[in-house]
Order: sequence, then structure tokens, then C-alpha cells
Amino acid sequence: MSKIDEVKATVEKGKAKLVGGLVQEALNEGNSADDVLQAMIGAMGVVGGKFSTGEIFVPEMLIAGKTMQKGVEVLRPVLAGKDSVSLGKCIIGTVEGDLHDIGKNLVALMIESAGFEVIDLGVDVSADKFMEAIKANPDVKIVACSALLTTTMPAMKATVAAVKDSSLTGFKVMVGGAPITPEFADEIGADAYTPDAGAAAVKAKELAS
Repeated sequence: MSKIDEVKATVEKGKAKLVGGLVQEALNEGNSADDVLQAMIGAMGVVGGKFSTGEIFVPEMLIAGKTMQKGVEVLRPVLAGKDSVSLGKCIIGTVEGDLHDIGKNLVALMIESAGFEVIDLGVDVSADKFMEAIKANPDVKIVACSALLTTTMPAMKATVAAVKDSSLTGFKVMVGGAPITPEFADEIGADAYTPDAGAAAVKAKELAS
């Protein structure tokens, strides 16, 4: 097994203590930083697929994501200044009135693992805060809104409306969360709905390309 395959397997298994050394060994072996990064992104794709089908659960997904982050820390100095790494910026937050963040954090982790620079606004984020973040990052590609409570669905609707009705362009709006359905996403004018974090990462890449 090549070092790059070992890196991939290590991320899939969530062995955070081993990944840094293996990433360095893969680089020493002559693999490019981009190739090592793509291997880790591929591993997170596998993890996301297993999560979507119920083979693994939130804890395993978080451990794999943290393992990838450890690997990226080793790559970061090598990748510094290379624009090719990032697919663009993604602004994400849980909408106003909703303090739940586990789902949102998982989505942020997976989208970051897919190659985006993630700007996480946290929880209880007003439409105005989303707008401020978009204005501060005119090159943003994805705006992702999360809600876990049915009572905050109107806040999601208001946020999407504010973003869509603004003069700001160049990005797509994604929505998700336990009470959200594809029909609701269509009704409020979102560009995409995804049922889980793995699907969100895949859809974000589609929308940004």
C-alpha cells in the first residue's frame, strides 16, 4: 500500500494520532500536497457515504473529520499561497432563534473537507448577519442555512428571502435540518436542499462548479 493510500485509510478509520506522520511521509515520498489533499477529500467522501446509509453515526463522522483536519495542518504550509486548493468560500449558520449546532457543525466539517473555505457564523444568526457576511466576502460561492426547530422555519424563509432579494449575486443558497423538506426548500426559493452532511458536501461541489 502506498503512503497516499495509507493516508486515505487512516482518515476513513479516524486515526488522528497517525495521520500527521503519514501525510509527511507521503510528501517525502514525492507525492504532491494536492494529491495528498485529494486522497483525504476522497476518504471523507467515503465516510459521508457511510453516514448517509447509516453504516456509521455522528461520532465516527466527527472523528474522521478531525483526523482530516490534523492531516491538513501538515499540508497547510506546503499549500500556502496555492489558489487551486479551495473550491471557494461557504458561509454557514443556524438561523435566528435556533441554538442547535451539531448538524450545522457536521455540514461545515464535510464542506470544508470537500475543499471549501468555511466561514461559520455559529447559531442564532439573523438575516442581517448573513447579509453582512456575504457583503464582507463578495467571492462567496455557497450560503448554507440550518434549522432544527419547526418554530425557526419562518426565520429560514426570511433569511433566504433577504439574501435572494438583495442585489448580491454569484452564490447559491443551500438549506437543511430536521424539519426541512425539499418542498419547503423550493417554496422559500433555496437553490438546494440536502438531507445530511455527506449529501451537503456533494451538492456544494456541484453548485460551485
